[in-house]
Amino acid sequence: MQGKRVLELQCVFLVFVNVLCLSPAAGPTVKPSVSLLPPSSLQISGDSAALLCLLSSYSPQGAQVSWTLDGSEITEGVQTSAESERDGRYSRSSVLTLSKARWEKGELYVCKVTHEGAPQEASFQKSQSQC
Repeated sequence: MQGKRVLELQCVFLVFVNVLCLSPAAGPTVKPSVSLLPPSSLQISGDSAALLCLLSSYSPQGAQVSWTLDGSEITEGVQTSAESERDGRYSRSSVLTLSKARWEKGELYVCKVTHEGAPQEASFQKSQSQC
């Protein structure tokens, strides 16, 4: 009788592992909606400027965010949130904070998003009148 119990437990364990490890992710792959918000004019008149990149309504989780400034990757001043989930869809945000001097020198700001191997970008091109 004990051998039968061990066999039942092994079968339950194998089914459990199969469901967790080998089954494809539930639901379809959904690309994130990506929006880039530039700093406000009030913020630009201060000592720093922050750009906000919003990723929303994607599945599965795992979207990665990076920033470029005038074509060069930038990591200093970047804060990216953890992913949050609601109804099977994920979202996250990333903020790029720059000093006023760095903001004034830059022209093209790009938030690069990679999700399920597919890249997306949202960009902000600064005009000279915004300095």
